[in-house]
Amino acid sequence: MSLKAAILPVTPFQQNCTLLWNDETMRGAVSDPGGDLDRIMQAVDELGVTLEKILLTHGHLDHAAAAGDLAKRLGIPIEGPHRDDLFLIEALPEQAQKYGFPSCGAFVPDRWLEDGDKVEVAGLTFLVRHCPGHTPGHVVFFNEEARLAIVGDVLFQGSIGRTDFPRGDHQALISSIRGRLWPLGDDVTFVPGHGPLSTFGAERRGNPFVADELFA
Repeated sequence: MSLKAAILPVTPFQQNCTLLWNDETMRGAVSDPGGDLDRIMQAVDELGVTLEKILLTHGHLDHAAAAGDLAKRLGIPIEGPHRDDLFLIEALPEQAQKYGFPSCGAFVPDRWLEDGDKVEVAGLTFLVRHCPGHTPGHVVFFNEEARLAIVGDVLFQGSIGRTDFPRGDHQALISSIRGRLWPLGDDVTFVPGHGPLSTFGAERRGNPFVADELFA
């Protein structure tokens, strides 16, 4: 079996919603369905994937706003993020109104995740790394076999997540990246919450915020 992924930029924020599936069973999950549910479901149908669960990296609007509605529509569970993002998830209906998003239903994830947890998707296993900083409850999903990580807004090609939001912590974010992502391996390809893919190795060499040479 092997892991396949398709990236769908959604919402006016062009957030990378990711479909993840097992190409043998065509069953899988969607990570960070922040909005544009019709577009997400069209891609799911075109690919022929059956969704089993929803994964959330963190509780910000562009990543999580449509998760409750999608879970209800398909009768599938939501796993993640860490419970420290509960305050963000509780504020989603109000945030949607504030930023002109479609109204979204409140929800509570079916499973809060801790560092070191495992998430199963269609026979594929993802390791959970709790990576606070951008938000206090942010998590990253890592599939060792495929050497693929879904990192949300922790790390980007050439940049890192903002920490000027409520309960953001710049030093915690740097520690999360260097202490919990780099040990996974330089060859790991990551899908960020926005923008193009990169590898941990490339960011260790050239990212102006977390490159190794800055900490030598």
